[in-house]
Amino acid sequence: KWLGFTPTRIEHTSNYFEYIYDCAITFIKKGLAYVDDSTSEEIANMKGTLNTPGIDSPYKTRTIATNLDLFYRMRNGEFKNGEKTLRLNIDMASPNMILRDPVIYRIMHEYHHNTGDKWCIYPLYDFAHPISDYIESISDSLCTLEFEVHRPLYNWILENLDLRYPLPEETEFARLNVSYNVMSKRKLKTLVDENYVTGWDDPRLLTLSGLRRKGYTPAAIKLFCETVGYTKRDSLIDFRLLEECLRSDLNKIALRYMVVLNPLKITITNYKNEFEKCVIENNPENVKDGEREVIFTKELFIEAEDFREIANNKYHRLKIGGEVRLKGAYIIKAEEVVKDELGNIIEVKCTYDPTTKSGESDRKVKGTIHWVSAIYNKEIVVNEYENLFTEEMPESFDNIKSSVLSKTAIAELPIKNTIIGKAVQFMRNGYFTLDKDGSFIKTVSLKDGFKEKEN
Repeated sequence: KWLGFTPTRIEHTSNYFEYIYDCAITFIKKGLAYVDDSTSEEIANMKGTLNTPGIDSPYKTRTIATNLDLFYRMRNGEFKNGEKTLRLNIDMASPNMILRDPVIYRIMHEYHHNTGDKWCIYPLYDFAHPISDYIESISDSLCTLEFEVHRPLYNWILENLDLRYPLPEETEFARLNVSYNVMSKRKLKTLVDENYVTGWDDPRLLTLSGLRRKGYTPAAIKLFCETVGYTKRDSLIDFRLLEECLRSDLNKIALRYMVVLNPLKITITNYKNEFEKCVIENNPENVKDGEREVIFTKELFIEAEDFREIANNKYHRLKIGGEVRLKGAYIIKAEEVVKDELGNIIEVKCTYDPTTKSGESDRKVKGTIHWVSAIYNKEIVVNEYENLFTEEMPESFDNIKSSVLSKTAIAELPIKNTIIGKAVQFMRNGYFTLDKDGSFIKTVSLKDGFKEKEN
């Protein structure tokens, strides 16, 4: 639903257990299934190899009457787990090992979440899959490529049940692989269960809950899927493409806020007012998002990287003797620096031109930087998660990075209106999302150069 879709109906294979059971009875009556007393290890050994045929089970010659009796008793709970199985009678010499008399029912005395204690025998996936598709009138059953060798069994089951046409067809496509990530549910479960991550919604995982918590939007995920498409060949998609799809959406919808991650104090020596309000647009890409008021004061913070004591003419941010515009406010000029005993710059003293307030002056300078009042602000915690894996195609969990870079930042007061789970732009610093614990997670940088590099 979050992605924007509503299922027409939600089905459970367990709703069809009685029908699937009847199909198994049909196969027994046709001589196409038999009850086997062999252990799982013995069955595996009888399978043979790719170069050698399998060996028939000693129980394969049981009569139809005997097989029916044993299968009824299996359902009635007369046998222990693993004591008997039901196997299809196909061909132990088939070059496709999936067709070498596959097991289709196992005894499992376990509670089922949907059917409770009604059943103690359960169909295996390869048997339940085609029958469920038929019941649901599926035309095309879509599976990933590893199921391609299972398709002959899928077809064999349907064709030998004397069902009415049309029958469903299985179509395979390649699994989506994204660089520096794992997509396998089994591997993701291991990451969660063994505490490599904090849970299924960990922002480093490409689960829907993880992406949602990190600030990804449904539109970005759908754009990514449309861009990637599907293929019959295994391929690796660059993770930066997913990020580029997100940027293209967030650029249109994300509100902007001024947040200083590495603060440097600015004192405007000729500013005499206690404070004044400045008006800034919430999103220059969408005028409907309106405007907000921020408070301008004598003492401010800017990003430390936006000032250089000595810089050439190509540097268009703040420098001694140079001018920049403070976003939505005034043009200021750097006059002198204050340093600590180690020689580090801790303050820049500036003057401002009171005739240059944004919206009231045509005077222009080349550089514009963001700022936050040193008095009226909100302190926030910002977390940046590193990629979980160091390898482009992770094969194991040997090179996992689990560090989270956490720091305190200073934001303008209106940021308190941010909604949990909704990404906003920290001007010139990237997109960030308010997490459930009140901190902000870095969602994606403003630019990556992905398109330029690809071209």
